[in-house]
Amino acid sequence: MLRGGQRLTWIAASFMAASLATRVGLALFSGEGFQGSEWSRFLAVGVAFDVAVLAWVLLPWAVYDALLPAFAATGRPGRGERLWAMLWAAIYLGSFLILAAAEFAFWGEFNSRFDFIAVDYLIYTHEVLGNIWESYPVGLGLAAILAVSLLVVWRTWPRGRSVNHGRWTQRWRRVALVAATAGAGLFVLDPRLADYPANTFVEQLSTNGIFAFVHAYRNNELDYARYYPTLGQADLQAEIRSLLQEPHSNFTGPSGIERQVSAYHPPQEANVVLISVESLSADFLGHFGNTLGLTPELDRLAEQGLLFTNLFATGTRTVRGLEALSVGTPPTPGQSIVRRPNNDDLENLGEELGERGWTPYWIYGGYGFFDNMNAYFAANHYQVVDRSAMGAEGLPIHHENIWGIADEDLYSLALANLDREFAQGHRFFAHIMTTSNHRPFTFPDGRVDLPQKRREGAVKYTDWAIGDFIRRSAAKPWFDDTLFIILADHTAKAAGRADLPPERYRIPMIWYAPKLLAPGVMARLMSQIDVAPTLMGWLGLDYESRFFGYDLFALEAGRERAFISTYQKLGYLKGGRLLVLDARHRPTMAAGVQTPSDQPLEDGRLAREAMAWYQAASGMFKAGQLKDIHEGDGPANPAQ
Repeated sequence: MLRGGQRLTWIAASFMAASLATRVGLALFSGEGFQGSEWSRFLAVGVAFDVAVLAWVLLPWAVYDALLPAFAATGRPGRGERLWAMLWAAIYLGSFLILAAAEFAFWGEFNSRFDFIAVDYLIYTHEVLGNIWESYPVGLGLAAILAVSLLVVWRTWPRGRSVNHGRWTQRWRRVALVAATAGAGLFVLDPRLADYPANTFVEQLSTNGIFAFVHAYRNNELDYARYYPTLGQADLQAEIRSLLQEPHSNFTGPSGIERQVSAYHPPQEANVVLISVESLSADFLGHFGNTLGLTPELDRLAEQGLLFTNLFATGTRTVRGLEALSVGTPPTPGQSIVRRPNNDDLENLGEELGERGWTPYWIYGGYGFFDNMNAYFAANHYQVVDRSAMGAEGLPIHHENIWGIADEDLYSLALANLDREFAQGHRFFAHIMTTSNHRPFTFPDGRVDLPQKRREGAVKYTDWAIGDFIRRSAAKPWFDDTLFIILADHTAKAAGRADLPPERYRIPMIWYAPKLLAPGVMARLMSQIDVAPTLMGWLGLDYESRFFGYDLFALEAGRERAFISTYQKLGYLKGGRLLVLDARHRPTMAAGVQTPSDQPLEDGRLAREAMAWYQAASGMFKAGQLKDIHEGDGPANPAQ
C-alpha cells in the first residue's frame, strides 16, 4: 500500500539531492580552495535555505494529496492517477535539474547565485532567452534532462497496490506543517544567516538560488535613508559641500550642490566620440599586464594617446556605467537611475554640451528598449539611434546576434550620423555603446585569429573593430578636430573572495586626439563619475553643474576617490582603503585592500565621507533635485 507522505518524501529527497549537488558543484566550479570549516559552513547553512524553498515546492503536492480520495492502484482510476503523478514528478525533477543548469550558467557569468541581475534579466526574456539559446546547446540539454527525469521517476517513484493518504486530519496536518515551514522560510528566515565577510564565495554557496532570487526581487530598490547609516541634515549639507568644493567652481546658493564652474583655459571646440566598450576589463590590455595579445589596437592607441591607468567602474551592469558617465552621480542602492521613474530632464553631459552647440547622440548596437536605455537618453536630450536604424541608413549587417549588431556595423551606423552632422556644420558629441564583447561572443568570421563563442575571441574582435573605426575616422574631414574617449561600461567579472574586490572594478580609459592631445599617462585615482566634469574642463567650458564628479585635470592632489558597488553594497575607495556600506549593517573597512594611495584617512572620517556621497546622491535623485537647473526647480537640499 502506498501510504500518505511517501510521494512527498520522494519529491523532498529529489529536491534536497539536487540542491546539495548544485552547491557542491558550484563550489568545485568556482576553483576556490575552500578550507574544511568553510565547506562545513556552507553545506550546513545551505540546508536551512534549501528547506525554506522545499516547503514551497511541496505545498502544491501536499494540497493535491490531501484532496485525493483513496482508491486501489490496480483499477483504471488508480493506474491513470499513478501515470499522471509520475508525469508531474518527472516535471518536478526536470525543473530541479534545469534550475541547477541555470545556476551554473549564471555563476559562470557573475560568480554568484541568482541575484538582482537575474531579476532584471527576467524582465527582458527575449534577449536573455535568445542569448542563452545562442550560447548553449539548449535543445540537446533539455532533451537530456527530460530523458533522465523520466528514467529516474520510472525506476524510483513510490508504488503500491492501493493508495491511502490517511485520515482527513492527517492529510491537512501535513499541509499545515508544510505551509507553516513555507511561511517561516519567507518571513522568518533571515537572509543574513548566509553572510560570511571573510569569503563572498562561501556566502553565496550558503544560500539557495531560488531563495536568493526572491530576496533580490523583494529588495530591488533600496531606500538609502531606511537601510543605510545616515548623517543628520545639517552635517550632510556641510559634508557634501566640503567634498564637492573644487578650484574654478563656486556654489550658487547657501545650500545644495549647484556650482558655477569657470573655464581655466580657452575653449576647445572639438567633437567628442565617447565609446563605452562592453565588459572591457583593464587586465585584458597589454598595458595592464596581459600577455595574450588580445588588444593590439587599444595598446597602440594607449601609446599614442592619454592613458588613464587608475579608473574604477561604479558597478557591474551597463546601466551603472551609463548612469555614471551621463549624470555623474555615485551609484544609488538598488536600481540604476537609467531604470528608475522620474529620470527625465536630469543635469547630464549630453544636455550640457547640447546647450553649448554640440549635437548629443546616443548610439547603441542593440535594441535600446532593453534596460530602458533609449527612453532614458531620449528623455535627457540625446538623439537616439540603435540597431533598428540600420535599414533606414541602407547599411549592411556583417553579423548580428540576440544582443546586437557587430561592433564594426555599429561604428558604420555612427559614422553615417556623424558625417551628416558635420555636413550640416554642427559639432557633435556621440556616446556609443558596443555589444560584441557580450555572451554569446559571436562576431564576423575572418577578423581575428581566435574562435567564436569565447570571451578572448570577442575581446580581440572588439579591439579590432575599434582600430578599424579609428582608421575609417582618420579619413574623415572632422577627424583632426575630434577627441575619442574609449573606456568600459564595467569589467567582465567583478565578483571575488571579497564583497567588493577593487581590482575587479578597474577599467581602462584612453583619450585619443593626435592633433589636440599629447601622449601621456594619467595615474590618479579616478571614478567613472569624474569623466564628464573632466571632459568639460578639458573643453574649457563655463557651465552650471550638479555633477558629483571631479575634474581630474584641476583637482588638488590627495582628494581623489572612487566608488564601486553591487546593487546593495556601496564601496568608497580612498587613501588606499576601501570602506563598505551595506544595508542594515554598520560601515566596515575591507581587509587587505591595496590601491595607489595618498595619506590614509581615519576610519571615522572615511565613513563620514562615504555616507555623505551616497546619502546625498540617493536623496537628491529621489527628491527630483538632480533635474536640469534650467527646468525651474527650486533650491536643492539633499534629502535624507
